[in-house]
Amino acid sequence: MKVSQEHWRRNIYLFLISQFLTGITSMIVQYAIIWYLTKKTGSATVLSIATILGMLPMVILSPFVGPMVDRWNKKGLLIFPDVFAACFAIILSVSGTVFHVFPLWLIFISLLMRSCAQTFQMPTIQSVMPTMVPDKELTRMNGQLGMVQSANMIIAPALGAFLFALIPIEYLILLDVLGAIIGICILTFVQIPNNEKIDQPMHVLHNTKLGIKQLTSNKGLWSITLIGAVFTLTYMPAASMYPLMTMKYFQGTVSQAGLIEAIYSSGMFIGGAIIGIFGKWKNRMKPVIIAFFLVGIPTGISGILPGNQTGFVWFAVLNIVEGIATPFFTTLLMAMIQQSYPPKELGRVLGVLNSLLNLAGPIGLIFAGPLADIIGIERLFIIAGIGSAICGIVALMMPLTRQYDIRLHEKLAGKE
Repeated sequence: MKVSQEHWRRNIYLFLISQFLTGITSMIVQYAIIWYLTKKTGSATVLSIATILGMLPMVILSPFVGPMVDRWNKKGLLIFPDVFAACFAIILSVSGTVFHVFPLWLIFISLLMRSCAQTFQMPTIQSVMPTMVPDKELTRMNGQLGMVQSANMIIAPALGAFLFALIPIEYLILLDVLGAIIGICILTFVQIPNNEKIDQPMHVLHNTKLGIKQLTSNKGLWSITLIGAVFTLTYMPAASMYPLMTMKYFQGTVSQAGLIEAIYSSGMFIGGAIIGIFGKWKNRMKPVIIAFFLVGIPTGISGILPGNQTGFVWFAVLNIVEGIATPFFTTLLMAMIQQSYPPKELGRVLGVLNSLLNLAGPIGLIFAGPLADIIGIERLFIIAGIGSAICGIVALMMPLTRQYDIRLHEKLAGKE
């Protein structure tokens, strides 16, 4: 089932606006919590634990969430996580207001619950996109969704750093509640098609096994998934250390940490804009493979920069390049996945795929904190850069991955 062709554009832009508003307030709160932890503890291990808790629900729950996304009301699955996250924002705010302290355990629980909510939201967004836009516009609209997410990531750290210095964190957290209210109000006017009713009872483990079978039987996509998992394993430890890299290694401030996030996200916005405007490549694997190198090389160079403000300036420049490259991997890969499976099967496949891609992150992060405290944060960036470049080389050398999109286009053309 799809939205009627004559109204799809107005419908999708209302949807993007709602995602922008809920996303930006949620991200401001997320940044505020991470900066609070960085400023109060200065510990790589604490940041690693916070990042692990943010990823763990996606790893554990994603395979089981997929079948639910295929069957449950899509609009409800988008609204419920916002309400859930807003409730925990209120709990955290009340704790800070009444007791004038944020216990680490409560912050960790809040991050865990926020991640549980997002685990339902992201596969839902990914699965509804093909039903809301015409097939020929899917890559471009995924690019524009990427632009919205990048715009959030540009504005949120800069605005968050300003508000963090101006407003006590116990009140700043309540922005999550405001964003949820406004975003949900807009979402009520958006038409989101549900899949055709599936009469069979839901067997979560059976559907998860089916999702694994469908993913592994697609040899090209399975190879790309495994390469992506290795990339996550090597890159996530460095990515989680960005605030400490700025504030500890380069001797910067919270404002400069926010600036780096905004610069990286500005690059993502530019990359998303390029995809949104010119995203009709016949072989999308070419820019995906190039993206591995454009992320890896600048990340590795970041680890050998001098630990002063001159090094910080070059760090900022390198993050523009990384940011531009990032959407070429995430957005183009998602468009290929969406075109590889029918909408009614997409939820369970995305659940398994998201779980596998994110599984490597917590594994790397378990060692990242203690390792960074021993060998230095900057050396994690060197390891991440080398790992990313190796993933690019492997993807380039394997015909299954290199030619995947060409074969996908041939398969889709044969169905027309």
